[in-house]
Amino acid sequence: MSYKGYLIDLDGTMYLGSAAIPAAKPFVEALQAREIPYLFVTNNTTKSPADVQARLSESFDIHVPAASIYTATLATVDYMNDKALGKKVYVIGESGLKQGIKDAGYVWDEENPDYVVVGLDSNLTYEKLAIATLAIRNGAHFIGTNPDKNIPTQRGLVPGAGSLIASIEMATQVKPVFIGKPEAIIMNSSVKTLGLAKEDVIMVGDNYETDIQAGIRNGIDTLLVLTGFTPEDKVASLPVAPTHVVNTLDEWVF
Repeated sequence: MSYKGYLIDLDGTMYLGSAAIPAAKPFVEALQAREIPYLFVTNNTTKSPADVQARLSESFDIHVPAASIYTATLATVDYMNDKALGKKVYVIGESGLKQGIKDAGYVWDEENPDYVVVGLDSNLTYEKLAIATLAIRNGAHFIGTNPDKNIPTQRGLVPGAGSLIASIEMATQVKPVFIGKPEAIIMNSSVKTLGLAKEDVIMVGDNYETDIQAGIRNGIDTLLVLTGFTPEDKVASLPVAPTHVVNTLDEWVF
């Protein structure tokens, strides 16, 4: 089937930690040569779109505009703007998330924030968890940037943002609003950005729990690539099959 637009994951699909995935560069160049619209949709909040663009270029020789990168940070800001509860926020996360929220006009507040936003934080401390827990128990709106339990790296599967968020959910007994894949919030915004109908778009990714479920839950065809999170031996037992499965992206026929 021919698709008019592609939504593409990054971690495990374009690269694996610091290791290149050989088929990724030709796949992107094939989209560009055919002038097929594409958008990288990533649950990674640690970097800004410009940072992601630079990393793709410098580390993997994949050259794309920053506007083609839609992060869970951007989707989180869009959600907070729509929710309009106030401008005070406490964030657990790294520079991409904190700076993105600050640039959108939100101010830091550890005592009485309107929102607590939790993403991946490689410098997580008990104190950060305590501040977030107390704020949520005091009525702050609890946002989880993405539910990823793990991140595929060259070392193996390491803890993802979802693992951090789960600890705060346990401590507060409050379920977060999740923004990133597989939730409708990020997917609807992504499809809108492409300017296409859902039936004309395909979601490409390595993680059945996030990338492929994002398509299944939101009426978008899916392409599971077996270069990251979901291994080949799990495919036959998946509860709902992806629309397409390939070992690597060089097997895909446009």
